[in-house]
Amino acid sequence: MKTQTRHTRRWPASLAVIAVLILQLLVPTQVNALPRWLMPALGLLLLLPLIWTNPFHLRRDEPWLRWVALVLVAVLVAVNAYYLAGMIFLLNHGDANQGVVLVKSALLIWVTNVVAFAVWFWEIDRGGPFARAPEHERDAERPDLMFPQMTVDLPGWKGWLPGFTDYLYVSFTNATAFSPTDTMPLSVRAKTLMGIESAIALLTVAVVAARAINVL
Repeated sequence: MKTQTRHTRRWPASLAVIAVLILQLLVPTQVNALPRWLMPALGLLLLLPLIWTNPFHLRRDEPWLRWVALVLVAVLVAVNAYYLAGMIFLLNHGDANQGVVLVKSALLIWVTNVVAFAVWFWEIDRGGPFARAPEHERDAERPDLMFPQMTVDLPGWKGWLPGFTDYLYVSFTNATAFSPTDTMPLSVRAKTLMGIESAIALLTVAVVAARAINVL
């Protein structure tokens, strides 16, 4: 009987990026001086070749696809930082009664921050998802993140590999606690990304806190 090869799923990461692009359409114009459709269109343009070549699972491995994926997450983070700058400017120079706009913008920026860095962690850890996938004949690089499952020998967890949900959880807890929680960064690039994500999340929360202090 022929054993079926299990392929690593790509669709959760693609779905998360699509959700972020939709959220960008909701960013208030008060913090975004550019056309509302411009940033989502740029992100979609970069996402399309990734979906076209690997719509559901990681089957086709091309060096240029990895670069497209890394450029995509870099663009998402850069655009989000631009929105954050616009929100800070609005806080200092906008109408004092625009609290709803600030809170809405902060929520969208925070969620985008979590998803974008989750995809980034997913794309770099051990050389990327193709390098981690057991069905591909590639040697994975040394881990960038140390998950708890990698440090203990528990029944049923032998040969465990992180999926996109695990990286999403890492990104969520890092943005919430402004520091690593159960998963530790090992490489310089992982520490750098975690530091940037925490800084964006902290500034986003600080803007809302400053607005609340002004109201009180």
